[in-house]
Amino acid sequence: MKREKQPLNHYHRFLDEAGDMTFYGKGRVPILGEKGVSQYFILGMVKFHTDIIPIRQKLFEMQKDVPLNKYYENVPSISKRVKKGGFYFHAKDDLPELRKEFFDFIQTIDCSFYAVVARKNYGIFERKHHGKSNEMYADLLSHLIEEEQYDISERVVYNIASLQSTTDFVNLKLAFDKAKIRYGQVNPMQEFEKKIDFNVQPFSIEPLLSVVDYLCWAVQRKFETGEIRFINYMKNKIVKVIEQYDGQ
Repeated sequence: MKREKQPLNHYHRFLDEAGDMTFYGKGRVPILGEKGVSQYFILGMVKFHTDIIPIRQKLFEMQKDVPLNKYYENVPSISKRVKKGGFYFHAKDDLPELRKEFFDFIQTIDCSFYAVVARKNYGIFERKHHGKSNEMYADLLSHLIEEEQYDISERVVYNIASLQSTTDFVNLKLAFDKAKIRYGQVNPMQEFEKKIDFNVQPFSIEPLLSVVDYLCWAVQRKFETGEIRFINYMKNKIVKVIEQYDGQ
């Protein structure tokens, strides 16, 4: 019997990050705590529980409308993205009015958000990740992949916002291998059998990445600045936040 084809939202996940993985400046000088350098790095994932095609189409329409709106005429952060290939929503750079509009839009979507939050620590970065940002990224991603093993779908496609070498295939495979090892330690009698695929792409091509970007930003504001109004507004979408590296 031919197996019924699953809807895209059953096995597609969307991932993005907030903060940075910067630890050192020129000459390997420690710069944590300096202006413009985050204290945390956050990796987030969104699962959609309804058909993603109309959600994506609505986002394309919203993206198209923003540059045509006279209220946003000549806004540098918008014009810059338009010139680079087209406007897309990005929480860090968007005006407060746009943020409110987009957060309101997320409230209309049936989705769940998961995040791994890493407090940046020099000792852990050097000891656990050998001073390499790609290894740190892979370690955090492995927690989200491991979380997926408990889902009923047999296949998962991770649509990931491009982030230089940290999202190349070799590093994503490293994250997958770490997840398999960790899952095996917790469940020694079970195999990690889920089929995993990675699809790395920019925001300009996949507007659904903006949803996870905004939720990552809301979590980041809480950890970086103590500002909780955004995460409180989105709390019905946030299922799990895994905090890493504190006390290690």
